[in-house]
Amino acid sequence: MGAYILAVDDDPDVLSTLSRVLIREGLEVERASSGEEALRKVMTRRPDMLILDIMMPPGMDGLMLCSRLRHNEQFADLPILFLTARGSVDDVVAGLDVGGDDYVMKPFELPELTARVRALLRRSQHESTLSVLELGALRLDSSTYQASVGDKTVQLTSTEHKLLRYMMEHANQALSPQRLLEAVWDYPPHTGDPDLVRAHIRNLRVKIEALHADESGFIRTIHGVGYMVAL
Repeated sequence: MGAYILAVDDDPDVLSTLSRVLIREGLEVERASSGEEALRKVMTRRPDMLILDIMMPPGMDGLMLCSRLRHNEQFADLPILFLTARGSVDDVVAGLDVGGDDYVMKPFELPELTARVRALLRRSQHESTLSVLELGALRLDSSTYQASVGDKTVQLTSTEHKLLRYMMEHANQALSPQRLLEAVWDYPPHTGDPDLVRAHIRNLRVKIEALHADESGFIRTIHGVGYMVAL
């Protein structure tokens, strides 16, 4: 049996489609129809990936569940793919802000969905877990997904970690959103949404600035080109 996926949606038809498609891909799929049920299942058995609808009945929606998991170091590196209604830009931004790694719009195309699932699983399986990278005062530990300056530390998500690591490894280079989508999210050339990169860059800046005010300009915007990590 392949990787274990927990799919969370209050629409039984969506859950049925997700299960059928992912099982056909050789993956093990568990279902949950609410945030509360999903949380219980995650705590009982950690999935390899969470597919999470943003809008669910009152109680614990997808945003609340994601935020709660990201505040637990045990789930900092859990790949989370959000499902959201087409055109709900505010939902997408909110989902990325609370720690989502990627998103797919409903109604989704099955090839797109399976491609994003496979990409997130590949990324989580191949990420380095041993080395520490230092650039100036900033230290990035890939064994904990933590960034630190001096004695201050912040927890990064899996995607924030990989994005920051890639940019630190290519310091002083202007990196376009498309290059980052291909390198960090494993999108094919000329695909993906630059807003996905912008949202994660914004979140990284907030976390790094919280470490030290002098690091607020560590990630620079190169207008018309993209982003650069520079001392």
